[in-house]
Amino acid sequence: MAKQMDYQTIHEVFTRFQALEPEPKGELFHTNAYTLLVAVALSAQATDVGVNKATRPLFATVDTPQKMLDLGEEALMEAIKTIGLFRNKAKNVIKLSRILVDDYGGEVPSSRAALQSLPGVGRKTANVVLSMWFHMPAQAVDTHIFRIGNRTGICSGKDVDVVERAIEDNIPAEFQQHAHHWLILHGRYICVARKPKCGICPIRDLCPYEEKTI
Repeated sequence: MAKQMDYQTIHEVFTRFQALEPEPKGELFHTNAYTLLVAVALSAQATDVGVNKATRPLFATVDTPQKMLDLGEEALMEAIKTIGLFRNKAKNVIKLSRILVDDYGGEVPSSRAALQSLPGVGRKTANVVLSMWFHMPAQAVDTHIFRIGNRTGICSGKDVDVVERAIEDNIPAEFQQHAHHWLILHGRYICVARKPKCGICPIRDLCPYEEKTI
């Protein structure tokens, strides 16, 4: 675990990230808050590409909680059967859709507590929805962020909760909105788990990581 970066260095890191990708976007296909919620819930232990392949045709006709209930669990399982853990995920999507219809008027709530009360929705999923749809500075820490946070010292921590707090505490406010997107993109395409691409890394000179290999 690298030592936590100081303010000036972190500010320069995110200045460079912003220059390269001013408006980073999530890669999960969605059309509204509900389809985003479902897509993120389905993405657990699955790739965005795999989820998008299943959800693009699904969301073309099923884009509200009531439409999902009308579709039914069996048909949903058939639609998402290429996604890992699809049976349990289908059950949770139907359950959360029922709660949204009965308790929230068919709308996706905009608070973390309310989102986390839904079946199959954890803190990470809630934070993604809050950030991407409601534009709140919520930080969804995945394996990429946890890895590069500790590898670089941008947001060091022994577990995801500590890393989330490190992002909130150390990354300047003007970068908070897109922080997790920039970090995820950096982790997916540059600071990968094995053989990080240090030779093309935009923050190579700011990073303490010693294995400078491509």
